[in-house]
Amino acid sequence: MSNKEESTEKKVVIVAEDDYVSFILLEVLLAGYNFKLVNTYNGKQTIEALKKYPDAVLILMDLKMPVMDGYIATREIRKFNKDIPIIAQTAYALSGDSQKALDAGCNSYVTKPIKKEDLINIIDPYLK
Repeated sequence: MSNKEESTEKKVVIVAEDDYVSFILLEVLLAGYNFKLVNTYNGKQTIEALKKYPDAVLILMDLKMPVMDGYIATREIRKFNKDIPIIAQTAYALSGDSQKALDAGCNSYVTKPIKKEDLINIIDPYLK
């Protein structure tokens, strides 16, 4: 993935993250890429955002959110969209959340605190 995209139209990335500071960090990490980040605060909003932006190219899914968590949201999304890459964000990789995320339908996961190099390496294959 290069910083210089051929298309001038931004690719929509849905960021399911209830912690605004964590969302801002992702904005900073992905600055310079041709992305329009759409922030949602819970799983229900994430599902609605994907219906509003069916051309979204990626979902960064926080697992721990109010109203509807990332596991349930991922399972619900997989009922109507099996193709969109969903990358779980978890601070609890050691407790088995990463495997639970994969079992729920996530394609991969990144552990918090998120490092730019790790994030780019994880999302890059899904954006080709």
